[in-house]
Amino acid sequence: MMIEKTFKAVLDRANESIAVKMTVLFSSIWCVYVFLVFSLIPVLVPQWQNTLLYISNCIQLVALPALMVGNAVLSRGSDKRATEDHQALLEILSDVREELADLKDRTAGLAQSTSEALARPQLENVSISDQTFVDVENPDAKSSD
Repeated sequence: MMIEKTFKAVLDRANESIAVKMTVLFSSIWCVYVFLVFSLIPVLVPQWQNTLLYISNCIQLVALPALMVGNAVLSRGSDKRATEDHQALLEILSDVREELADLKDRTAGLAQSTSEALARPQLENVSISDQTFVDVENPDAKSSD
């Protein structure tokens, strides 16, 4: 049973690999050039037309399913990347929201301290000496430590 699963997995990987390689091959510009030359052969050698028609039908019968499987395999990879990108973006969004909340908390305290500082009476002549505030215009005012 285990050997069956391993064999199936190896076979699936081989089939998918072949399908992807065929998809890449058939989607190249060189393949277009080859098929263009192939389609012009009956113009040069008309007696080969029936044989070439048979060959082109066989190519279509093989290529179409291979291209479909190759596209499905390639789209799975792209879907996986899209899911990973989506998860990464959600994590970044969560981090940004946390930072924004932290900044709001910090700026709220800053705005409150600024408002309190602006509400204090302003002294015009203040001298700072050993962290003692002295009002030089009013000698009777008491200083604070």
